[in-house]
Amino acid sequence: MSQSEHFDTVILGSGQGGKQLAWHLARSGQKIAVVERRWVGGSCPAVACLPSKNEIWSARVAHLARNAARFGTQTGPVKIDMAKVRGRKQDMVDREIAFHLKAYKESGAELIMGSGRFVESKTIEVTLNDGGTRLLTGREVVINVGSHAAIPNIPGLETARALTHIEALELDYVPAHLIVLGGGYIGIEMAQAYRRFGSRVTIIEPGKQLMSREDADVATEMQRILTGEEIEILLDARPVNVHGLSGDEVGVTIRTASGERTITGSDLLVATGRIPNTADIGLERTGVELDARGFIRVNERLETTASGVWAIGECAGSPQFTHVSVDDFRIVRDNLAGGNRRTDERLVPYVMFTDPPLARVGLSEGEAERKNIPVRVAQMPMGNVLRTEATDETEGYMKVLVGAADDRILGFTMIGSEAGEVMAAVQMAMLAELPYMRMRDAVITHLTIAEGLGPLLGGISSRAGG
Repeated sequence: MSQSEHFDTVILGSGQGGKQLAWHLARSGQKIAVVERRWVGGSCPAVACLPSKNEIWSARVAHLARNAARFGTQTGPVKIDMAKVRGRKQDMVDREIAFHLKAYKESGAELIMGSGRFVESKTIEVTLNDGGTRLLTGREVVINVGSHAAIPNIPGLETARALTHIEALELDYVPAHLIVLGGGYIGIEMAQAYRRFGSRVTIIEPGKQLMSREDADVATEMQRILTGEEIEILLDARPVNVHGLSGDEVGVTIRTASGERTITGSDLLVATGRIPNTADIGLERTGVELDARGFIRVNERLETTASGVWAIGECAGSPQFTHVSVDDFRIVRDNLAGGNRRTDERLVPYVMFTDPPLARVGLSEGEAERKNIPVRVAQMPMGNVLRTEATDETEGYMKVLVGAADDRILGFTMIGSEAGEVMAAVQMAMLAELPYMRMRDAVITHLTIAEGLGPLLGGISSRAGG
């Protein structure tokens, strides 16, 4: 075994939270090592967040070009060059890699490319990508190994060589008929993008609605928007068998209330959830415990069950968003410095980058009901927002939840143009615990989408006894 090298902190995985922590600690004068198996900067800039939104934007441009006549611009037939789409995406990834390498160099943190495995607590053996091994020990260790796409145990699925989001973003052709297993956020984003590139698309969802975490009315509205773009959606459809080969011809046999049928397509994308990358990295030698789903057990400070070992990001069960990983970094950073920052004190927003996008922060109606939190609810169609009359973006709606016993905003959901930006304004009001009337009566610029918040909040009924 190699002679051990000691660092102040060793970080296993270079995802968003891990790299931010590495750069911060190294700039503070600590000796820091980051072990990364494959992607400089983690999956977000390489194969997930940025690349997917890059291609989704290309798909939106294609959609606008096809529908330009609605706005008075005459065009000829629209042709998709997927090699160009992929090339544009890869150019962005290359810029991100260069940025990350520069940041590591300037911070002084050492990036070690290889596969890391614990051989004992706080000791990681790294099999280097270019050959050889290194043995690293740390006064503190941070596990930041992320997650990977789940492949369900469906007969024939493994041999069909189905796409995950990673391979789907590398296609240099437009699939004739893309079958998407899973009606969650990733599956829906990719389904709409490839429909706009020109693919026929079928979504197969075993549940009774799309996006199982959302209220039924939200799922219904999104389904209406997608079917309006001729995306076929099969709900309550359980895949029982897969045959053929993705990229050639592939068939998925589904079981529904009316019996079995087979959907045949050219390509198959699996988007059925995520599995933490915690298997086979030697955690059994560290005292770090996992929960029943394989996520690392952490407390509200992101400390694991082993002293001096922390976990951040998706592998720690944090909500699977890059912005949450960034906040995990801040929590660990402050706690390493003697603070007491916690995960249970944060308000987590998210956006699904469809067109129009879905954004939510705080409680949904279903969550409020399950938690026995009485609320007042107001809802308004996007067609009532004057900006959409000018832009022809009238699909979707806004919904807000306000406490029944006080006037604080407890939740906001929006399907509509610029939903993520509008949601951020509501999130700030929630963080400040402003009574909803302050936002209702605010002077908001005309014509903007955010202007709709005034009439939306104007629909909140008066508090009983207020």
